[in-house]
Amino acid sequence: MTTGQPPATEPQTTPPDDERLPSLAEQMADQLGGWRGLVESSIPVVVFVLANVVGELRPAVIASVGVAVLIAIVRLVQRRPVRHAVNGLFGIAIGAAIAWRTGDERDFYLPGILYGIGYGIALLLSAVIRQPLVGWIWSVLVAKGRSEWRDDPRLVRTFTQLTVLWGVVWLAKVGVQAGLYLAHQDTALGVARLALGYPPYALLLLITVWVVRRVTRESAPQPLPGG
Repeated sequence: MTTGQPPATEPQTTPPDDERLPSLAEQMADQLGGWRGLVESSIPVVVFVLANVVGELRPAVIASVGVAVLIAIVRLVQRRPVRHAVNGLFGIAIGAAIAWRTGDERDFYLPGILYGIGYGIALLLSAVIRQPLVGWIWSVLVAKGRSEWRDDPRLVRTFTQLTVLWGVVWLAKVGVQAGLYLAHQDTALGVARLALGYPPYALLLLITVWVVRRVTRESAPQPLPGG
């Protein structure tokens, strides 16, 4: 053992932020379910739109629900995560039940429209009361339940701005669908449901992950020179 020398220090291999947060690609893949999740969640709606155009409402309802159930079963058999499949099946089943009962094909999209309106309003209200919903969702899905961002004014401001962005985009896209619903543009409504589904969601996720990671890195304390 030698004396008069400073104790050895453990080398820093990776910055704390990289240890705490998964990569941007991993976060995007988890929230969207990967390319397979994107495709599988869209198939039942595509089936409904096409079957309804070439046939009648009830066969279209049966076909869309059947495809959604089949996708969920395949995922269970393959022991793959079923969260996205179950969410999609739940949404399809509610819309299908309403359309079946009323006999109006546009009612298939009504639950999604109402959900979008409620979600957009909730986002904006949470920003107004300084409890940004995007921040709390980040805590649950990414930060493993931690909410240290509440102690950082810059992160609070960032999450508030992101929450407003999510709310405005959500209300804008659901507004388009609501307009088509009221105008009885059934086929156009189906196309809008597909076009305004995952693409804006994926873009918002990308912006959110990039902005939060950037602000987190900039807010982290910098090591002392020679430390």
